[in-house]
Amino acid sequence: MIGAVELVPDSAELGVADESELVRAAQVDGSSFDELYRRHVGRIYRYVRTQVEVEQDALDLTQLVFLRALEALPRYRSSAPFGAWLFRIARNAVIDNHRLRRPTASWDYLPARLIPESGDDIEGTSARNESLRELSALIADLDPYRRELILLRFAGELTTREIATVLGKPESTIKSDIRRTLLRMKGSTIDRG
Repeated sequence: MIGAVELVPDSAELGVADESELVRAAQVDGSSFDELYRRHVGRIYRYVRTQVEVEQDALDLTQLVFLRALEALPRYRSSAPFGAWLFRIARNAVIDNHRLRRPTASWDYLPARLIPESGDDIEGTSARNESLRELSALIADLDPYRRELILLRFAGELTTREIATVLGKPESTIKSDIRRTLLRMKGSTIDRG
């Protein structure tokens, strides 16, 4: 089930079925949860994977997120988008996991479209790997709140509105904080170069 995370398409590729109808159906019949799982598992996994060092831990945490979601589904109310609700559960699972371990940021699991291609040449691959190391160092240097913003935005592919819902902050604050964080990171790369 969870081992095939990369094989499951993202929600954008699955069509535009009304998610609220799917949620209501899953609240009545747990077997209907499968479609919701398929819509969100890729993004949840990528978000979790950027924060743990071991792939198996990411798989376990992703599975835990969906088990918790399925268990809490009867209490879900549509005041927040379902995806944001799932990310709130994922965020809490990651926080619980971090209480036991030191947080990391592995950018190897970002969606491919967000990572520049290096081609087949050795120099390009080497430059890409160096860029990823620099990016990981920049992310590791961020305070936990700013790291969380960047991971939710780029690994989780959440909108600022969804991030605001997950973190319980105004959307304008999230938008501003992401912009400032990216500018700070950009300034850090200029300083290093």
